[in-house]
Amino acid sequence: MPELGRVVVAVDPSVTNEPDSDYHGVVVCALGADGRGYVLEDGSLQGSPRQWANRAIAMFDKWEADSIIIEVNQGGDMVAHTLESARPTIPITEVRATKGKHVRAEPISALYSIGRISHVGAFPELEDQMCKMTAAGYEGDGSPDRVDALVWGMTELFPEISTSLHTAPRRERPDLSTVGPGGWMG
Repeated sequence: MPELGRVVVAVDPSVTNEPDSDYHGVVVCALGADGRGYVLEDGSLQGSPRQWANRAIAMFDKWEADSIIIEVNQGGDMVAHTLESARPTIPITEVRATKGKHVRAEPISALYSIGRISHVGAFPELEDQMCKMTAAGYEGDGSPDRVDALVWGMTELFPEISTSLHTAPRRERPDLSTVGPGGWMG
C-alpha cells in the first residue's frame, strides 16, 4: 500500500435494528498517492444506530480519516444527527442516491476492471456481495449494504467519474470545534 492521501469512512445505514435486519455498511476507503483507490477495512455490523455511529467514529479515528460519508435517503437528517450526537465535531459528507444501486456501482466496477482499486487484506463478506452485483441489479439476499458503502466511499474519492450518479447538494455542517466552554450559548 502506498502513502495514503484522502481517507473516508462510508456508511450505508440500515433502517431497522431487528435480528433479521440488514447490516449497516461501514467501509474505509482511501486514495493512494499513486492515484489508485484502496479498501482498507470493512467494519459493517448489525445493531443500533448508536452502534454503527460508534463503529464509524472508531474507524475514522483509527485510519485518521478526513470525513464520514453518509447516505441520507433513508432517515435524512437523523443519520447525521446520530453521528453528531456521538461526536458533535465529526466531519460529515452527506450523499443522496438518485439512481439505483447497480447503476451507481458501474463506474466503480469499471475502476476495478482496469486495476485502479485494490483491497488491503481479504474482505469475504464484502467480496461476496460484490460478486452478486450485476448490471441487472443485486442478485443476493437482503441489501448489498457493504457494497453500497464501498461505492459511496469510492465515488467520493473519484468524483470525476460519477458526478451525475448521486449528489444531493452537499450540506455544510457547522464547525463546532471552535465552540468554547459552555457550548454555543456560552
